[in-house]
Amino acid sequence: MARVLIVEDDAGLNNGIVLSLRQDNFDFFQAFTVREAREQLRVRTFDLVILDLNLPDGNGFELCRDIRRTSLIPIIMLTANDLELDIVSGLELGADDYITKPFSLMVLRARVSALLRRSGNSPGSGRIELGDFIFDFDNMEFFKNGCAITLSKTEQKLLKLLVNNRGTTLPRSLLMDRVWSDGAEYVDENALSVSVSRLRNKLEDDPSRPAYIHTVYGVGYLWGEKKARA
Repeated sequence: MARVLIVEDDAGLNNGIVLSLRQDNFDFFQAFTVREAREQLRVRTFDLVILDLNLPDGNGFELCRDIRRTSLIPIIMLTANDLELDIVSGLELGADDYITKPFSLMVLRARVSALLRRSGNSPGSGRIELGDFIFDFDNMEFFKNGCAITLSKTEQKLLKLLVNNRGTTLPRSLLMDRVWSDGAEYVDENALSVSVSRLRNKLEDDPSRPAYIHTVYGVGYLWGEKKARA
């Protein structure tokens, strides 16, 4: 179930968004100020943020910038401003979509569904085929060259983050937060290195020279497609 954080100070609109999207089997969390949103983001992870631009104690631009420092979570900005500069600023800060008020809740539902599909967090988006691999996260079945691969739950979470964001370097802090987001109060940072090593051993032809799971030293990891040999 995708977790959606709605940051909107208009209680009527905030509740209306919940009612509109409830039938799509999402898990909702509501915030009405920047402070409340920061607290929600501190204690749990989300699959999507719907973010109002004008809030009583700050603005969505600042919050969007802060979120993007550590997370790739999809963000839809809501605002009464239709100025081109505001739209460009929001997108440059990392927002994935921008909707100007007033808007149709049906259109918002479509935008939410589209973003979740692209990020790999919507129902029915769990099967990914990449070259020699088939990763079926819905049925927890994984294959390389037609041969089944057994992955632990931690390895499955790590793999899904990497392949859903392939070509993008994911910071270690983000991976730690998303992979161990199920209540563990403290996880040694070495746990991530160990999990990456185990995943490489199961997926790579030569784990010492990885063709898929690459280390970006001092930053994190990325999934990169194996280059064809000349």
